[in-house]
Amino acid sequence: MSTRPKFPKRALLRAFAAIAVVWVLACAALYQIMRQPPETFARFMAKIPGPVAFLVLPFETLWTHARAGDLQIGSPAPDFSLMRLDKSASVQLSSLTAQGRPVVLIFGSYT
Repeated sequence: MSTRPKFPKRALLRAFAAIAVVWVLACAALYQIMRQPPETFARFMAKIPGPVAFLVLPFETLWTHARAGDLQIGSPAPDFSLMRLDKSASVQLSSLTAQGRPVVLIFGSYT
């Protein structure tokens, strides 16, 4: 007559709880790093081995919430500057709006 050693349910529950805590902390850390500038986020992601963040963590959901921003309809556009096509100078949005000039941003093409 052989008796099977019983695996204590309490130990299994503790192991599951520890894994859940580590997963939640990893999600929180990834969310915080996603809210950093792109260069910082890229340096962090370069150190993550393979597709671990994509397979183990809810990457897309975290990304969507972290990068959503807080602009609402009717909010003024954030100030930014862009290089002219001929690279002779940069143009800043606030300088155009201060002159009362209309600004239209077109993403894509009409062709």
